[in-house]
Formats: sequence, C-alpha cells, structure tokens
Amino acid sequence: MKKAFKIIGWTLLTIVILLGTAMGLFIYKVKNGFPVSYETDKPTIDFPNNQKAVLVFSKTTGFRHSASIDASKLVLKQLAQKNHWFMYETEEGGVFNPEQLAKFSTVIFDNSTGEVINDEQKRALEQYVENGGGLIGIHGAGDDSHHWDWYEQNLLGAKFSHHALAQQFQTAEIQKDSKADSTVSNGLPTSWKHADEWYVFFENPRAKGFNIIYFMDGDKIDTNGSMPILASDKNFGMGKDHPLAWCKSIGKGKTFYTSLGHNEVAWKNENFVKLIENAISWTQMK
Repeated sequence: MKKAFKIIGWTLLTIVILLGTAMGLFIYKVKNGFPVSYETDKPTIDFPNNQKAVLVFSKTTGFRHSASIDASKLVLKQLAQKNHWFMYETEEGGVFNPEQLAKFSTVIFDNSTGEVINDEQKRALEQYVENGGGLIGIHGAGDDSHHWDWYEQNLLGAKFSHHALAQQFQTAEIQKDSKADSTVSNGLPTSWKHADEWYVFFENPRAKGFNIIYFMDGDKIDTNGSMPILASDKNFGMGKDHPLAWCKSIGKGKTFYTSLGHNEVAWKNENFVKLIENAISWTQMK
C-alpha cells in the first residue's frame, strides 16, 4: 500500500513539474519569443513601376495569431488589387535593409510578435520611418515581446500590460474620437460593436501626443488579466478612456496602430477592414 502511495505521489509530482515547465516555456515564448533567429539575405523583389508598395510582415517568434494572419493575407491582397498597390508579403527579415525599405510606402507588422529582426534591421526601419516611410501595427504587434524602445515609443505610445483572461473575448461599443484624423476615419461609422481580445496598456497614448481614431469605455469591460483562481482582482485597465486605434507623425513618416484583430473575425468586419485600408492610404500621403 505504501509503495502504491509513493508511486502515485511521484507520478503527481512529475506531472506538476512537467506542467510547470511547459507553462514556464510558454510564458517565456510569449514575453520574449522563442526560438529566435534572424534572416539577413536580401530577397529578390520585382517592384513594378507606378505602384505604391506595401510590405506585409507576419513573422512570429512569440504567440502566433494564426487565424488572423491567414485571414489578413487574403483581405490585404484584395485591398492591394482595389487600390492598385503592389503588396509583398513575407516572414523573412532580410527585407529590412535601407535599399529595399526605401521602395515601400508602408510596412505592416501583421500580428508580428517576439524578436523578429536584429538590431541593424531595427535601425534601418527606424530611419525608414523618420525619413518618410509608414509603419502600421496590428494587434499582436503591440504586445511586450518586441523589447524595442523606439518601436514602443513611436508606434505604440505606451507599454503593453495584459489582455483580459477571465473573459478573453467581450463585445464592446467602439466609438470614433471627435478629433480623429479625417483621412484615417473617412467613411467609418461613429460607433460600431465588435468582440475582440482587448489589450490593456499601462499608459494612454493620447497623453503622448497620438491622435486617437477609436476608443471604448474601459469601465464597461472586464479587464481582469489573471486566471480566476489567481489574483482575480488584478485589473490595471486604462480607465474609462480606452483607445483602440491611434496614429502619429514621426519625423517625416507616419505610424498607425490598432489593438483590434486577434482572430479572423475582425477581417470579416467591413469597418475594421476599412480602418486598415484608410490607415495604409494615410501612411502613403506625403
């Protein structure tokens, strides 16, 4: 009997250790990206004449929003055809070099998470934006796995805290800001309802000079960022004024970010798609 209890005890302990290790690896991957590798070979790209070029980058080393990324590629191709844009989609970081970046009007970090490009490539992207390029971030591109100060300050305007876990997906009313840039908000409704995984940041990008396009009433959602059995009162929040999409001029360039777009549902929503289309057009304006 004692032997049986020992076997059961060791089995349970082993399971706990394995589960703990798996959870630890998952958290590390989400926070830092794993495994991390960098591509440095320049791709061969045949840029057509008389077309704005859009780079769609969806590489991930952190959490991968597979459904959203897959859905986005089809929709973005349709937008490219509609607007006569040349779209180059890749998950290889070699394209982040000064020569090729200069040929794009807009770079989209499409739910790209984790450490995805090296320091030299980051500097190239920074200079590209400051010299007149456009940078767009969608949902996961705003989490805290990038470890990149310039990116956080000039695209996000705030540090990511968490997303709701107790109620991961909630429907909320998205409201257009009264001072929203007219180009980005053109043709969009003053409000619409949408269910998503709501991101919470430690700060409000409005305070950093970003132009807020859409926001919601943060007091009307549950932003509890812990599992119900662990510190269930954890609720940092951004307060009542909870921005969801914002933009800013950076040097000669422009940045736009939206925390919407966790899964494929967003890409079936005509308002979200129009928002992304407008953002691309806005970043191309000189």
